[in-house]
Amino acid sequence: MASAAFQFHDRLNDFLPPASRDGILSCNVSRRASIKDVIESLGIPHTEVDAILVDGASVDFDHILTGGERVEIYPWTTAPAVARHLRPLPPSCPRFLLDAQLGRLARYLRLLGFDCHYHNDIGDAELAARADEQGRILLTRDRNLLKRKRIRIAHYVRADAPWQQVEEVCREFDLAPAFAPFTRCTKCNGRLVAVDKTDIIDRLEPLTRRYVEDFLECESCGQLYWHGSHVSPMEERVERLKAHRSPR
Repeated sequence: MASAAFQFHDRLNDFLPPASRDGILSCNVSRRASIKDVIESLGIPHTEVDAILVDGASVDFDHILTGGERVEIYPWTTAPAVARHLRPLPPSCPRFLLDAQLGRLARYLRLLGFDCHYHNDIGDAELAARADEQGRILLTRDRNLLKRKRIRIAHYVRADAPWQQVEEVCREFDLAPAFAPFTRCTKCNGRLVAVDKTDIIDRLEPLTRRYVEDFLECESCGQLYWHGSHVSPMEERVERLKAHRSPR
């Protein structure tokens, strides 16, 4: 039976069982499957892979193994500079699509000014189609979703806590230069625009009407926003994100 030796580098080991991490895995390649199929059969989504070396030569996902090869697979964080890079470069101001498990992350990213579509009522096939058709980066905690062929650029979110997820995504895609806080509705993703107080005064509670002068309104759903006590702590968080920026 033909087999090849696989080694996964750096954070790709997150997807392997603990006993298999940072070692050499022998994998059956006797059937004519692409190297992408073999990698994903071991649990690693193709969206996490940036470079593949077979006996030192850079190959793409369609490469067919015949047996006896040594295969090294890298994420973008440690891929050799001379290798063929398989993961598309994200745009400077990316747009996101998030699955049902990441609702709070979606709200935080919108608060930072990013276009984030979040759905908790559609299936994997529809998510993959929308990511492809709309050119959005998919964020998910479902590794099987990331194995769908239509998905080209995505990220498997590892952190559990919502704000740690924000920090992770900001590092992954170097989002700090594109921050535009308080410009999107955290409820529906619409854009916020300044609105005259006299135009919305009948929608305000008495204390808000008395003490607040400047308001923003969502162009899509009409939600009102104003600077309250929550703004200063959020501004401090944004500054910390900028200070800890780690660009690719």
